[in-house]
Amino acid sequence: PLYTPSLLNSCVSSLNNLISLCLCLGLPNSRKDVVTVTPWLAPIVWEGTFDTNILDATYKPQNITVANTVFAVGKYVQFLKDYLESAEQYFMLGYRVHYYIFTDQPEAVPTVTLGADRRITTLKIPGSNRWQEITLRRMEMIMNLIETQLVNEADYIFCLDVDTKFYGHWGAESLSRLVAAVHFGFYSASREHFTYERRPESQAYIPYGEGDYYYGGAMIGGLVREVYKVTKTCHLWLDMDKANSIEAVWQEESHLNKYFLYNKPTKLLSPEYLWNGPYQNNEVKMIRYSHVWKDVSKVRPN
Repeated sequence: PLYTPSLLNSCVSSLNNLISLCLCLGLPNSRKDVVTVTPWLAPIVWEGTFDTNILDATYKPQNITVANTVFAVGKYVQFLKDYLESAEQYFMLGYRVHYYIFTDQPEAVPTVTLGADRRITTLKIPGSNRWQEITLRRMEMIMNLIETQLVNEADYIFCLDVDTKFYGHWGAESLSRLVAAVHFGFYSASREHFTYERRPESQAYIPYGEGDYYYGGAMIGGLVREVYKVTKTCHLWLDMDKANSIEAVWQEESHLNKYFLYNKPTKLLSPEYLWNGPYQNNEVKMIRYSHVWKDVSKVRPN
């Protein structure tokens, strides 16, 4: 026969990938100066690679809810007002958004005017004398939140850092099954320069010669059920490392990079969605979301 079953299946799979790519981006790629597709055919979202109107016409009728988790512990609570106010200007406008704020100071959560179908839930957690410990506990807390609440309350989730601010549109172009953000410091670097965990004793270990991208730990996103898998797995690995008296070089970020190496994201967000500072360059034509400047000696407990 002209087409064997295996060949037909391969063609269907390739066609599905192509259709998925077009739907994810909203229009044919108009950027030639940057890489916009991964080797496994996941789109990389840059300005000029999507049409907001097409995407909103696809997602808004689904009446989805987007959860957003953020941790404001110790002196980091000072960043919460700017974070929330800027999110209300730019983050998932026109969609139902539920912010979940983990903090040791519920009384310090600012009053922010929210748009329609947007609300805040404050969750009290203990403080810590080590900023690393807060980072290490985050996976477990998000996992528990998903198990107890979000599985029935939200469709998508984005877990973001509080010492950040939104500067531009962040919308439906960011939605997919499993979403990772390319780290601003490594998007143009070769993988031998990636700061993966290199000690075999750690569950986050990635040997030299392996790896696709270096992903930032300040952003995890996707369907609630998929982010649950991420947090559950990374929590297990973190506990195993702790039992072996080892802490990965970049804590949860190191474990995230290990997870994404073997569980490929279905969409990557370019450094537009995870920048550091107000300055852009030739490839990053706009900044949507960025860490803000801070004197870490004055905000970190150690």
